[in-house]
Amino acid sequence: MNSHPRFGEQPLGPEATEANRQLIKSGDVTIEFDVGERVDDYGRLLAYLYVDGESIQEQLLEAGHARVAYIFPPNTRYLEEFENAERQAKEQRLGIWEFENYATDRGFDSDGIEETETGDCDIKGNITRNGDKIYHLPDSHSYEQTNPEEWFCSEQEARDHGFRSAAQ
Repeated sequence: MNSHPRFGEQPLGPEATEANRQLIKSGDVTIEFDVGERVDDYGRLLAYLYVDGESIQEQLLEAGHARVAYIFPPNTRYLEEFENAERQAKEQRLGIWEFENYATDRGFDSDGIEETETGDCDIKGNITRNGDKIYHLPDSHSYEQTNPEEWFCSEQEARDHGFRSAAQ
């Protein structure tokens, strides 16, 4: 997949996709499963991939093409190695770590690369992992840490798009 299903093509996404493609094409690919579920809540395969015995995930992390996220026990076999690879990329400011506010603990914020023109549209619409659509007003307690999937100019506009207030 080249782009996020809801957000479309993300900044630095094509570079990460191409790096992954090149790694996979560079040798013999093998797969390893951890002790937990093999598929996540979204139907995605949970596995470790190797090319000629080298971890593809670790190589993408080391190059700054990925971040460590959404890892849940018991599938934590290589968490320490992945976190070390990510730390190295951060220290060297590679890939997604080149931009100070792009990679966050809640995903990627393209505003960290270039400011988005939102004008008076400062209501953040967020879609949770469970698919709940919630909007956040600038004075709400969770506004700053919320990464918006959509921007709205009024509460009514947010409601018209199926979002509910964070206060509800």
